[in-house]
Amino acid sequence: MMFPIHRVDREKAEQFEQLGTKPKFWFRDGQRRLLFKAEARGTGEDWAEVVASCLCELIGLPHVEYELAAEYRGGQLSCRGVICENMAQKPRNLVLGNQLLLAFSAGYPSDEGYKVKQHTVDAVCEVLSWVNKPSAEWTTYLPDGISTALEVFVGYVLLDAWIANPDRHHENWGVLQDSSQDRGLTLAPTFDQGAGFARNLLDSERLERMTTRDKNRSTPAFAAKGRSAFFGSITDGKPLLLMDAFRLFSKKSPRAATIWRERLRAVSEAEVSSILHSVPADRMSDVCRQFTQELLKINRQRLLELEFGK
Repeated sequence: MMFPIHRVDREKAEQFEQLGTKPKFWFRDGQRRLLFKAEARGTGEDWAEVVASCLCELIGLPHVEYELAAEYRGGQLSCRGVICENMAQKPRNLVLGNQLLLAFSAGYPSDEGYKVKQHTVDAVCEVLSWVNKPSAEWTTYLPDGISTALEVFVGYVLLDAWIANPDRHHENWGVLQDSSQDRGLTLAPTFDQGAGFARNLLDSERLERMTTRDKNRSTPAFAAKGRSAFFGSITDGKPLLLMDAFRLFSKKSPRAATIWRERLRAVSEAEVSSILHSVPADRMSDVCRQFTQELLKINRQRLLELEFGK
């Protein structure tokens, strides 16, 4: 069954969102307040967001649920995109990672967007030690044994390595603050994974990497080069590779890493295939579908074989 595509009329827009680089606006659909996020460049961020959401559900990871949508203006199709519910409805407030890190370190460059060297594994783990795990509405399928914010976040980093998401920078994770309850900060569900799956590659490159005899151009070689948005230390020249980021977070909580890897081990190739084949053909080509499944298979195996001590 194909994913449904929700029609969004721009005339219903209540508030335009300034955060990020893509056109976004809030609107109401009955009792729900939803965010429409446009995919105006045609690079696949819409299907990537939805597929990531489905994979989160497979392993029990707290996540924002995204659905495919299409924006209409004056009755005419304007652009494609996704919709999601507001996770930070009043009295909740979303506090992003850069704000948290600034609160812990007065010199933290919170205004910088990408490749912030101070966005280290140690710094993030220190912040998470003061945060509670996501609230009950997000943790229905959380694995047994996962009880802290750090242990949940290890799952977020595993997800990044699995889907080749390079974009968990300090404004793509955060906490929820509830002014009506005295229970402190809770880790927000994972959100904004539309940069994953190498979704902006052209089909010509995908096909080449799947068929080439040049090992340096192959899909496994491509997967091995994927980088995260975390640094090992402020002296590093580049962000950590995705697998190295998961390894370092795993050292902070080996039990959580083992639990999340067992959840990943239980995911079948057929389940992943079913999700990918639910994306309409006009949003995801056959070549893209095949490449994405191969990339996920490769990264899954690499994660399951990863040794924490190395």
